[in-house]
Amino acid sequence: MEKGKPVTITVKEIQGKGVCSYGLKSGDSWVISNEEIPPKMCAWAFQAMFPFLTVLRFGGEFPWEEDKNKAIVCCPDPHNPVVFELERK
Repeated sequence: MEKGKPVTITVKEIQGKGVCSYGLKSGDSWVISNEEIPPKMCAWAFQAMFPFLTVLRFGGEFPWEEDKNKAIVCCPDPHNPVVFELERK
């Protein structure tokens, strides 16, 4: 099975009150190259971004993104959404 390309996940901002209940902070970053949840990553957030990660890892792109190697995704917290940038390397 093809492994896919690495994707970097970076916390870009935390909206609402600016505080993530899981403790994530702007600038936190992980590099993933498989389907495992990275250490110290919120499982809710990871599940929200997993479909986007899979598309980027295996060469796909999103028509609404200017940079075809990136995607912007939010976690599902309606009060303090954490905004992530996903970037294929």
